[in-house]
Amino acid sequence: MKIDKPFLYISITLFCIGLVILGSASAVLAEKNYQNTYYYILHQLLYGGTLGLLGFFLGMRIPFSFWRKMAVPLMLFSLILSALLFIPQLGVAHGGAVRWLALGPFSFQPSEVLKFAFIVYLASWLESKREHLGDFSSAFIPFIIIMAIVSVFLIMQPDIGTLGVMILSAVVLYFFGGGKISQFATLVVLGLVMLFLLIQLAPYRLDRLTVFLNPGSDPQGKGYQINQAFIAIGSGGFSGVGFGGSREKYSYLPEPIGDSIFAIFAEEFGFFGAVILLSLFLMFLWRGFHIAARAPTVFGKFLAIGLTSSIVIQSFINIGAISGLLPLTGIPLPFVSYGSTSLVMTMAIVGVMLNISKHA
Repeated sequence: MKIDKPFLYISITLFCIGLVILGSASAVLAEKNYQNTYYYILHQLLYGGTLGLLGFFLGMRIPFSFWRKMAVPLMLFSLILSALLFIPQLGVAHGGAVRWLALGPFSFQPSEVLKFAFIVYLASWLESKREHLGDFSSAFIPFIIIMAIVSVFLIMQPDIGTLGVMILSAVVLYFFGGGKISQFATLVVLGLVMLFLLIQLAPYRLDRLTVFLNPGSDPQGKGYQINQAFIAIGSGGFSGVGFGGSREKYSYLPEPIGDSIFAIFAEEFGFFGAVILLSLFLMFLWRGFHIAARAPTVFGKFLAIGLTSSIVIQSFINIGAISGLLPLTGIPLPFVSYGSTSLVMTMAIVGVMLNISKHA
């Protein structure tokens, strides 16, 4: 059986573009923090790239049906990892959030593992419920309970951006499986109630909404990041200032290698480059859903839809947020942002997708 080569080529292209963007966006910060211009890109290659290749080949070699058998143990394992974050000696705080787990000299984000495990578990669960997804008590209520359990772990960190990606991916998966419009309307209402409660728990989230609605309200304070992102994107024009020519990465734009990296890319490669990157993610979506349509089993179909949706939804939330189309979330741009855990899990997902395509 042959793998889906267009999907593979699209993924390789995104990976290579990500390294190019990170190499430029990180140079100034790396020199400032480590006196080594190449520190972040080398770290990304050494840990994210090496372990990512391992995850990629394992994902491609292991039959996708294996994940169906491992759905429950994997979900429990990922929840335990998330719970370990709240042990003071293990959880690492950054920017007011505890999202990194330190085990000896290594640290990683359990939420990235949880995101994968959640999709695997949900695909397995939906397969078992596929004849009853329109039923309120036997399918819809348990679906909400599953999402609520995961939500608690992410809200406590807090990691609302990842929670949003997981909920949206779950909703896409549920309705591709056969959910009803009335259930979707119920989820919208529940989502608005959750948003209200999240704002009550942490009022700074209201500030993010305020800045989103009126970016100029506090340009030197709460709105600083988004206003600097606007300057970066606007400076790029149609064709960009050229590779390495960004000014905003010189300590003006916060998180230039994290959730703001798209703004640096748009500054250097312009509107033309941004359209190419967006097109690649849309092509990733197209080929991912093509793999899902040809999957030999219902579980394979659900797994492919869920994994593809999670990466593309996260990509467009990141790009939309730093472009001012959505409130800032703090989630990384898949394939591009600095972060070994994110890159490893993304490459592993690509491997699993190719394994599904191989059996189609």
